[in-house]
Amino acid sequence: MLSTLATIWLLHIVATITPGANTLLVSQLAAGSRGPGALFGALGVAVGSVSWAALAVLGVSIVFNAFPVLRISLQVIGGVYLLYVAVRLWSSGSLGPTIGTDPVSPMVAFRLGLLTNFTNPKAALFFGSVFSACFPANPDPALLVAAVALVFVNALVWYVLLAHVFSREAVRLAYLRKRRAAGKVAGIVLGTLGLRVLLLTFSEAKS
Repeated sequence: MLSTLATIWLLHIVATITPGANTLLVSQLAAGSRGPGALFGALGVAVGSVSWAALAVLGVSIVFNAFPVLRISLQVIGGVYLLYVAVRLWSSGSLGPTIGTDPVSPMVAFRLGLLTNFTNPKAALFFGSVFSACFPANPDPALLVAAVALVFVNALVWYVLLAHVFSREAVRLAYLRKRRAAGKVAGIVLGTLGLRVLLLTFSEAKS
């Protein structure tokens, strides 16, 4: 059991700290506004992660294999959502008109974190394949519960730490001076990810 949990911990840590949509969201929320918005954004991302882990434990990979149209549909939704966020970043330099001037409300930040993670194709692929493959053929229920809890703690600790670092005054001031440029760079990155996801999904659907 411990060796399985150690493997899951290591793989999930690597997947979590790899820069992507979740990292961009939390870091921009933290650097762009005061208040608890970034912490609730981090909580939303963590809840999204634990939701994916729970679905994987319940056999979502089996469902994806039996009904590939569901997985493809999810990837399309994720790609479109990334493009939507990219357009907002490019046009305004932030994820909302209040970022950088007023605190983002906790509910809005939580919703952004949850939706960004839950529509993230990288999360779907990780939990539907790598995460599921870590378990033995007949895993003990205690192992499944521990693995889901481990994913939540991993995600929450990392994104709260990220929010803390990017909320420091020096980082905030540097971000606010370059907010529009940073927003355009982030928009290009997310837009590229979204287009790549859509192109790969359409290519897979044709084949």
